[in-house]
Amino acid sequence: MTVRRSAAALAASAVLCVGVAPAALADTAPPSPSAPPVIPSGLHGKKDPTYDGVWRQSFALLAQDTVGVKPAAQAVDWLVGQQCANGSFPAFRADTSKDCDATAYIDSNATAAAVQALAALGGHDDSVKKAVGWLKSVQNEDGGWSSNPGGAMDSGTDANSTAIVISALTAAGEKPAETKSKAGKSPYEALLSFQLGCTAEPATDRGAFAFQPAGGKLVANADATAAAALAGLGTGTAVVPSGTDAPATALTCPAAAAADPAAGAAAAAQGAAGYLAEALKKDGHLTALTPGADQPTADTGNTADAVIALAAAGHKQSAAGALEWLKANSAAWAKDSPAALGTLVLAAHATGTDPKSFGGTDLVAALNATGPAPQGADTGATEVDSEKKEPSGGQNLWWIIGAGAAAGMGIGILLSGRRKKNQL
Repeated sequence: MTVRRSAAALAASAVLCVGVAPAALADTAPPSPSAPPVIPSGLHGKKDPTYDGVWRQSFALLAQDTVGVKPAAQAVDWLVGQQCANGSFPAFRADTSKDCDATAYIDSNATAAAVQALAALGGHDDSVKKAVGWLKSVQNEDGGWSSNPGGAMDSGTDANSTAIVISALTAAGEKPAETKSKAGKSPYEALLSFQLGCTAEPATDRGAFAFQPAGGKLVANADATAAAALAGLGTGTAVVPSGTDAPATALTCPAAAAADPAAGAAAAAQGAAGYLAEALKKDGHLTALTPGADQPTADTGNTADAVIALAAAGHKQSAAGALEWLKANSAAWAKDSPAALGTLVLAAHATGTDPKSFGGTDLVAALNATGPAPQGADTGATEVDSEKKEPSGGQNLWWIIGAGAAAGMGIGILLSGRRKKNQL
């Protein structure tokens, strides 16, 4: 779920944080391997999986399952085999004959993605239960999660990690509102603390979510907003196509008091959908200002996330323009990328679009080609009946930090985003 960089200064400040703290990076960031690891035969994708192996595998398997393709047993076994003894999933574990140790980058996002995929596939209750138990054990006192709980890159609760864990809990049959921290805080309380409310300026940012406060201020972040919308709606990226369709509307102000946490989260999700719909109107897609660029460029990954979120909220017509833009402009972004292709498959499914003919591309065939062949003779896209598929629960660099933000926070955002939006 790419972020919307709202100003050149924000992107520059993130780079500055890295630039001014090379020693900190050297001491705390997972080291880049001197040579890419051998790509396991069961893994989807041929690029270095060090920072995104579990993430991209989870998206590939979830997308295949969602459209009726049975993933290769070898691919599923690879994902299950990545799990650590304590239930967590690292970003990638090259040697599964050794258990995870202190050097492993334990990843709440990868764990949550794996939970969603394995819960959807079925038959992996033990793995799902262990993963959920670990997620609960590393919940922060405010009710939320960081991307690297207790690790060197733990920068505290962020909206993205909290949202994807909420979606994972839902997929596993848990009740997020009842998953409270030792301080008695629920995940919804943590998540909603990141929403820009009725006093947000500019007013068009109302309903958006921030990744984390930047310089003490909440800054609208499309990545966080899409993830939060799905969490609030009680789903993940495998969205059952909605039977209703209405234009998304802005956050209702003043906001009415919710009867319970889940209802409050659902209302917040609709406000988030309103923000995303408005943000898509200008160009028909989201944009991002990348480091070194003078002008914002198209943000394909976050646009796909926004389409999924809007469809989940029952606003397919608000997503229609962006969906057409993705059909015409996403091929280069998604080429040979399991996570990107998986995201597009899920966007097609959420909107009731044929993934076999997405802007002239058979997305499922392209996804299947990135890994071991699926099971069964028919490995093409077969859109499943939405009545048979329950919501399964439920990705680019995050540069949303203010000038002068701490280097640690900047580094944490960078590493949290290293696997998201599919290695752009």
